[in-house]
Amino acid sequence: MSPHRIFLFCLAAIALAATPAAAQGKLVVYTSNESNLNHFMFDAFTKETGIGVEPVEAGSGVVFRRISSEREHPLGDVVIGVSRALLRANKALLAPYASANKAATPAQFRDPDDAWIGTNLHLLVILQNTKAIPADAGPTSWEDLLDPKWKGMIAFTDPANSGSAFSTLTMLAELWGGGDKGWEKVAQLLANTKVLNRSSLVFQGVGNGEFPLGISLEYAGYLWAKNGAPVRVIYPKDGTMAQMEGVAVIKGGPNPDAAKKFVDFATRRDEDEAILGFAFRRPARQDIDLSKLPGGMAQLSSLKILDYDEDAWVKTHAETAKRIQDIIRRTR
Repeated sequence: MSPHRIFLFCLAAIALAATPAAAQGKLVVYTSNESNLNHFMFDAFTKETGIGVEPVEAGSGVVFRRISSEREHPLGDVVIGVSRALLRANKALLAPYASANKAATPAQFRDPDDAWIGTNLHLLVILQNTKAIPADAGPTSWEDLLDPKWKGMIAFTDPANSGSAFSTLTMLAELWGGGDKGWEKVAQLLANTKVLNRSSLVFQGVGNGEFPLGISLEYAGYLWAKNGAPVRVIYPKDGTMAQMEGVAVIKGGPNPDAAKKFVDFATRRDEDEAILGFAFRRPARQDIDLSKLPGGMAQLSSLKILDYDEDAWVKTHAETAKRIQDIIRRTR
């Protein structure tokens, strides 16, 4: 075989190895969820339906760049674990499907044209280590975190590496008046924090007592508490936001019928309850009594949920991210 033919053969082999296993009859799911949650969901789906799942795991931005690059010849069937903002921005890549669980999911957590539907909500919260700070002596609001007594005691993820950290600061800039006034209070908060490179370092640090407080996501606090750590989840009384993640059928995917079955499975009440028990992911559907499930989470209706212009912040992301990094450098 000539060197040229050998080269072409190697290229073909590499391309085949990188291609999802749709041709093997498996459902190909592009996912930004954690691997342990993926295994939990996919194994249960396969056991129930007999349909195998081939996961393609990556960050949400990478996932949609891949789906976009394959739009002429889609290799994936479903996308899951991605934000409402990304689902909206990439609606043209998704196939409409009215899930059997649509009625149980509030309108703000599903697309009006059924291009996507919410699976779970992430609430931005404060985590407290109750050995480091007695339960009744911790902060009760975002405003409380501005107190100089907490300087150096609050763990926070670098917003350059975390979408939820970026959302936290932009939410607070809005809450605290917007413009220069809002960002000045954000600077006060950041001056009290230890900025860490990864989200996992925040809840690990609070869980093991390295940091008395952390700004993180709801599910992380419940997971650490379940595993015996003295971690308390604080829902700030001045309000927080609910970041939705959802699931959608990829337009033109090779297995549309199986993809629709998966969407219904991922949004079904019993599966949502199982996922909450496994990973403390708050369901997007609102017909579940969370007080009777592991963690005893507060119902969404009992919390102060702030309006947050997610789409507007996506549009100004680059400019805002630079402003945040400037503040971080100034407050170190």
